[in-house]
Amino acid sequence: MAGIKRTTQKVFYYARNVMRDIAPQALFRRRLADRLEQARLSDEAVRRRLNDYNKLQDAFVPGPDAVRIDKMPFEPSMYYYDLKEFARYFDPSLLLDVEFGDVIGVPKVPTLVKDRPIHTDNGNAVILKFNKFRHFYMPADAVAFADKLPVVIWRGDLNNPIRTRFLDAARDLPFCDVGSHKRSAPAEYSKPFLSIRQHLRYRYIVSLEGNDVATNLKWIMNSNSLCLMPPPTYETWFAESRLEANVHYVPLDPDFADLGEKVRYFERHPAQAERIVAAANAYCRTFSNERDEQAVSLLVLYKYFVLSGQIEPDRQLWHFIEG
Repeated sequence: MAGIKRTTQKVFYYARNVMRDIAPQALFRRRLADRLEQARLSDEAVRRRLNDYNKLQDAFVPGPDAVRIDKMPFEPSMYYYDLKEFARYFDPSLLLDVEFGDVIGVPKVPTLVKDRPIHTDNGNAVILKFNKFRHFYMPADAVAFADKLPVVIWRGDLNNPIRTRFLDAARDLPFCDVGSHKRSAPAEYSKPFLSIRQHLRYRYIVSLEGNDVATNLKWIMNSNSLCLMPPPTYETWFAESRLEANVHYVPLDPDFADLGEKVRYFERHPAQAERIVAAANAYCRTFSNERDEQAVSLLVLYKYFVLSGQIEPDRQLWHFIEG
């Protein structure tokens, strides 16, 4: 359940974006050259991230279902606003192929998406920071690892076999408090709802992919709790493919038989747990630089429009993109 602070943030999110839509859009388009010039002066990390999210290298033609910027679908509204935040700087007649929601495959034509599978040829899936209000909510955690309860915690929807398999392996272990808070959950898996703040009282939080990526991964890694999870198979703007096992998180076997062993190890070696927590926190700070976030977002779209033949590239900017 959303608290007052989170509800207020949501209201502000919508109010800000509605005001952007009401404002004359030409005002944004006049600023595009300056915004792109600022982006060109960014560091190598921005260029690397741009080309990770947008792996396209060859020219292409937008697909038959491509939509104009000024005709983009409004639902789901958060996806619309997250795309429009940066697309509004470009000519409204430019065409985009876009797929909102959870994406489990790779589109046949270059398409803007929230997520894509990792272990495949995924170049046609161009990642943007979609649904960021939900996925990039990373509240501060003031409780030190040593001061947390030595318990494994997990709550979630049983929307894939991995989560059910995890509960079967962990629900009867004395150091685990795991289950589903959904009304549809079978009685043997049912547990009461816990807020993010309540999760953060525990040392070990499990992250499990659902329809695609695990929504809780970002706030776990931003906390002082230790993230335990199987290696990710999907990635978003959070670049899950760049996460390193035993550096940013503790890997779990597919059958979760190693869960007890991993917990016992870190209970005996808390300094090792705190080292992983610190590395995870540092990784999350990558996404806290708003200037870089905006530069990467604009450049992802710019590269898409250039390679689709809709914009003539600026020589200096294209040199920066190509490195």
